[in-house]
Amino acid sequence: MEDILSQVYDPEAFREAGHRLVDVLADHLSNTQHGLTEQAITWRQPNEALERWQFDPDAPGGDAVNLLQEIMTESVQLHHPRYMGHQISPPAPVAALAGLLGDFLNNGMGVYEMGIPGTAMEVNVVRALAKQMGFSPEADGFLTSGGTLANLTAMLAARSIRAEGNVWQEGNVRPMALMVSEEAHYCVDRTARIMGWGEAGIIKIPVNARFQMRTELLEEYYQNATDNGLEVIAVVGSACSTSTGSFDDLEAIAAFCAKHNLWFHVDGAHGGASVFSQKYRHLVKGISLADSVVMDFHKMLLTPAVTTALVFKNGAHSHQTFSQKAQYLFGQATDPEWFNLARRTFECTKVMMSAKVYVLWRTYGTALFDAFVTRMYDLGTAFAQLIQNRPDFELAVEPECNIVCFRYLGPGDAEANNRLNARIRKVIVEDGHFYIVQTQLRGLTWLRVTLVNPRTDEGVLKGLLDKVILFSN
Repeated sequence: MEDILSQVYDPEAFREAGHRLVDVLADHLSNTQHGLTEQAITWRQPNEALERWQFDPDAPGGDAVNLLQEIMTESVQLHHPRYMGHQISPPAPVAALAGLLGDFLNNGMGVYEMGIPGTAMEVNVVRALAKQMGFSPEADGFLTSGGTLANLTAMLAARSIRAEGNVWQEGNVRPMALMVSEEAHYCVDRTARIMGWGEAGIIKIPVNARFQMRTELLEEYYQNATDNGLEVIAVVGSACSTSTGSFDDLEAIAAFCAKHNLWFHVDGAHGGASVFSQKYRHLVKGISLADSVVMDFHKMLLTPAVTTALVFKNGAHSHQTFSQKAQYLFGQATDPEWFNLARRTFECTKVMMSAKVYVLWRTYGTALFDAFVTRMYDLGTAFAQLIQNRPDFELAVEPECNIVCFRYLGPGDAEANNRLNARIRKVIVEDGHFYIVQTQLRGLTWLRVTLVNPRTDEGVLKGLLDKVILFSN
């Protein structure tokens, strides 16, 4: 046993393996960026993959770096210019190195003494983000594990502050609800159900032709909910919607919430990064009026997943969501200690996600985020123009950001075209040269891309359209 433990923690073996792995990763980065790697995704059927990665836990052996290289080769290649799938950016190498450091140190960060630099970096990153969003110095917040958890935490805070009675101690006094666009991310619906509000607790506001919330209907839907005995406590604005990348009118939602003393929350998991672009920050005009905002660094800011910020306009509100006592960890539980993050988040053991953002931001500055967001949004506009120039294609909506929904128009009716586009997408993924996804909008099937690689250009996008035509036959 002592021999194997000594082997596991051997510094020289680690040094040798680490050098080899970085060389492998650097070669992979070069090959994918320059298109020398053929596949953006290596498709396997689920059962085939399950069998491929079976192992005997009682028969160890092999070279760890070779195994890591196998995993890398068969994974989705986010650094490939032909990756245009889900909303997650190719991480900057320096941010990935920060992630390696965090994993190596394994400092939990739930309490300050377990994560001294990580805690300080996290608070400073969130405060810098709040300033970028236009909030006053009173704003504060934290990082957490993904937009779903961040949105749930924000709604728990809203319930604690806006609902009648002491909900944490007494439970729901009366049925509650939130209002949100019908195109909002499904995690908002899930949030209402987790909090025990049921289907009635998520009031979905219809969208206009551009898939934006029809804010002129808020008053009507609010009054109907109130008449039916619901206590509406919050309105959630989408910045942007997941399917189409459409931005709700945040200023109009803010005015409505102010009128009725409702919590205004912005789900800016993807589009919140617009605040970093001088050219596109107008898309989130009014974001500083929100009571809380969620933004994923891993979606549009080159940071490894999952790294999500939850910002509160009033920083004190971030301390009111949970009121449990844990004296063995925190001492006097009534003190609003900013440095004990587990008092404000679901995680009791928080990974050092702050290092990934902090090192990236401090190394390259805000200019990097501006350049990346602007380039990707510009590319969305350019792709839309390419689509409009081809008579056999149509757009679902003129894109506002880097999410573009389009489809190929075959000779059949709407249902036949739905089947055709679903088949095209399936064949494209199985072919592996491109990775795209699909979505359903008003009963129609659309091909959907999220442009997240700075080396994707119009030549690559033309190649995708050619591939769609090829696979339409």
